[in-house]
Amino acid sequence: MTSSPDPQSATLFLDPAQPLADRVADLVGRMTLEEKLGQLVFNAPAIPRLGIPAYNWWGEALHGIARNGRATVFPQAIGMAATWDPALIEQVASAISDEGRAKYHATLRRYGETGHYQGLTFWSPNINIFRDPRWGRGQETWGEDPFLTGAMGAAFVRGLQGDDPRYLKSAACAKHYAVHSGPESKRHEFNAEVSARDLHTTYLPAFKKLVTEAKVEAVMGAYNRTNGEACCASELLLVDILRGAWGFGGHVVSDCWALNDLHTTHGVTADGAESAALAVKRGCDLECGQTFEHLGEALDRGLLSEGDIDRAVTRIYTTRFKLGMFDPQEMVPYASIPESVINSDAHRQLAYEAALKSVVLLKNAGDILPLRDLRSLYVLGPTAASAEVLMGNYYGFSDSLTTLIEGIVARTPEGVRFEYRPGTLLLHVPANPSAWTTMAAARSDVVIACMGLSPQMEGEEGDAIESPATGDRTEIGLPAVQADYLRELKANGSRIVLVLTGGSAIALGDIADLADAILFVWYPGQEGGRAVADILFGVASPSGKLPLTFPRSLDQLPPFEEYSMAGRTYRYATETPQFPFGFGLGYTRFVYRGVQASDQIDADSALAVQVKLTNAGKVDGEEVVQLYLSKVEPAPGDPLYTLVGFQRVAVAAGETRTIAFSLLPDRLAVIDDAGNAAVQPGAYKLIAGGSSPGLRSAALGAATPVEASFMIAE
Repeated sequence: MTSSPDPQSATLFLDPAQPLADRVADLVGRMTLEEKLGQLVFNAPAIPRLGIPAYNWWGEALHGIARNGRATVFPQAIGMAATWDPALIEQVASAISDEGRAKYHATLRRYGETGHYQGLTFWSPNINIFRDPRWGRGQETWGEDPFLTGAMGAAFVRGLQGDDPRYLKSAACAKHYAVHSGPESKRHEFNAEVSARDLHTTYLPAFKKLVTEAKVEAVMGAYNRTNGEACCASELLLVDILRGAWGFGGHVVSDCWALNDLHTTHGVTADGAESAALAVKRGCDLECGQTFEHLGEALDRGLLSEGDIDRAVTRIYTTRFKLGMFDPQEMVPYASIPESVINSDAHRQLAYEAALKSVVLLKNAGDILPLRDLRSLYVLGPTAASAEVLMGNYYGFSDSLTTLIEGIVARTPEGVRFEYRPGTLLLHVPANPSAWTTMAAARSDVVIACMGLSPQMEGEEGDAIESPATGDRTEIGLPAVQADYLRELKANGSRIVLVLTGGSAIALGDIADLADAILFVWYPGQEGGRAVADILFGVASPSGKLPLTFPRSLDQLPPFEEYSMAGRTYRYATETPQFPFGFGLGYTRFVYRGVQASDQIDADSALAVQVKLTNAGKVDGEEVVQLYLSKVEPAPGDPLYTLVGFQRVAVAAGETRTIAFSLLPDRLAVIDDAGNAAVQPGAYKLIAGGSSPGLRSAALGAATPVEASFMIAE
């Protein structure tokens, strides 16, 4: 039982001069058992006698403050991943948390309390690995590579949480831990079976980086089971790895109503009391849901102790203290952030920069882009005038959304004949069989066809109302009605610039050959129309790189429910994709001129690497220099290639730059079948270029990569 507080320290928990642990212990010690139980749910009630206000832990900030009124809408996470720019992403996340802070304090001033989506605990980022393009929530992730995901996710966490040594600006949350990426329709019952090698090579590294390096404050458990254990009550994931091996000191929250699944669909417990007890004992401290209502019964049945409850309450209240909720506001540096930051000019400009750097140029036959010397322009397609495709999912709201058509209109020079028609629909065959657009469009110099996917077609369970698979995609090609329309356009002689929206890979098939140029723009946020137009007209140069592989068809993919990495992503797939991981063209030409590295290193030594990069074109540009590692003789189960470094660099026309990398031993380590990491002796190759290695990249016009060999000594 908890001891009574010392009368001599009646205000200890309110004294900012006292150590954090002592303050939390004092406050928890003042709570009754009933009060403590009430605090372990996301919508925690007030404790008036202690002066503790109600607090709702559920907040969302995936690519901007979500579901809480006005906010800057940045590109969807998968689009931000395509920037390959951690420094930019940290700025974006800092802007997001500035807006969250401003909203939180404004709400407190107005109402004296905050509600749902109005707190400082944000359940972002989603750092699950996007292993299969059918997963509707893949748009929320940072792509298919664990190293890229970890780097970008860590930057996002640093931006959300701030750099004050005492206070958090907001509390970030790494989700969904772990081995979680569909199918959505089975997430409440699914058991993801994965080898120790795949677990530690692919599914856990990003979580480890966010916990051990970025010091993320919270981790959210996934709905599914992993190797038979429910993720929100897993001894392996929560006890052995998260708290044990990684030393996580924050709090764990369940996904919403996931604990109910323990006894209803997973069958790992018999009833709600057993589920609640198991979750708390394994280290789930906070519930989004209602199963913790059975904690009192669990205590009565001896399934857990009050000490278990105290541990959980201590963890979540440590977060609240770090956020400054019990200190004078003048002590908390983030409490004075003004409301004027919300969707400010500076934040809109940051959203524009993120959108600009996220756009990936997949094709540019005959250098049709950027558009010049036009006499006539025809814009069509179901996404051209759509605000939906700007926002993705988990979005906020802005009064300054710029659609694709608005951006293009603003950039089109006066004197150019300009027409717009929707032309076709996203998914359904138009009811009117008469369509004039295909012949009319052919009379224009260029057709900009705005096509692709929308958040209605892919997303979370219950959100994507046009998905027949509870948010997932059953096909990964361009919807047939759009593909047929593009074929008709081409048959009538149109020169087509295809602008594709979407949150996942689209297998274009023959459409990739029909289009003269292809831009993939993701769900680009409120400034998406302006950014895309500036790239189309050459005000800016495209520099985004794919954070995931675009396969040719479903035939190149293993079954959706198979979680083995064999045959998946650029690291393990042997099939030739349509567009490879890391690929993206620009309006200039980069040349890689050599990799310099030591011929031999010891297993405990860092490897210094230098790459020379020349902008051999006539315009300034930005390139993402990518460095990959490969064993000369890979063993069964080893990745074919592993991304070990990347840098986004600006290079003026005609300039040569030397790009330096330092690869610490952990970047050179290989995971064995038991899940253990070790630097293995042998012969290795380093490949540097503007895309992942493979013949397909060169065929698409990527810069020729350069490579060097080295040995790791016995």
